Amino acid sequence: MLSVIIITKNESRHIASCLNSVAWADEIIVLDSGSTDDTVAICKTYTSQVYETDWPGFGPQKQRALDKAQGDWVFSIDADELVTPQLQEEIKQAMQSKQFSGYQIPRLSSFCGKKIHHGGWWPDYIVRLFRRESANFLDVPVHEKVLVDGPTGKLKSPLLHDTYQTLDEAIDKMNKYSSLSAKMLFDAGKKSSISKALIKTLWTFIRCYFIKTAFLEGRHGLMLAAVNSQGTFYKYIKLLELQQKQ
Repeated sequence: MLSVIIITKNESRHIASCLNSVAWADEIIVLDSGSTDDTVAICKTYTSQVYETDWPGFGPQKQRALDKAQGDWVFSIDADELVTPQLQEEIKQAMQSKQFSGYQIPRLSSFCGKKIHHGGWWPDYIVRLFRRESANFLDVPVHEKVLVDGPTGKLKSPLLHDTYQTLDEAIDKMNKYSSLSAKMLFDAGKKSSISKALIKTLWTFIRCYFIKTAFLEGRHGLMLAAVNSQGTFYKYIKLLELQQKQ
């Protein structure tokens, strides 16, 4: 039995396509944290297991969804992602194997309408399929990941990720994520400074654009490197601000 878990907030643009792509699963669990659009209504047309909750952070929220799952296997998917028919077949075959407790799946993301194969975005392997009793989500507010107790394998077919449709959307999410990341660093006792913020920013751009060859994506690669480096700058400047407030 396969349980699919999804967390949502104001995802009416993506959620129907996402749910269509996993409609073959035995169970779909959705945790929504205060959507003001049609997200909840859309989800209820696909599954009766739609729960409206508060927002404790990405890691804790996904763990809540995992705790509600009943399947032997769990597939965690974000609202802006899609499972292709090819990946569906691989998932079904993988669940028949006793060799692994979880599987990493390559994620192919699009940026402002273009699928990105450089800049460190491909193949973006992430653990999304795992045995329910062998996994837990890391208790962090952002950049959550699954901790699997046991060996993990790799699937070949990509999970499609419609990450940012416009540059404005990318900048908006970068601002939100940099705040969460700064708080996480602050809670971990990390320190920042103006020089550290500038050095980290420059290195992020160089690594993405030149070392990870984002320049091969043309103007999209330049935008990607710029947004990534800007996010790094804001993260460390916000960390410095938290230090000064303390």
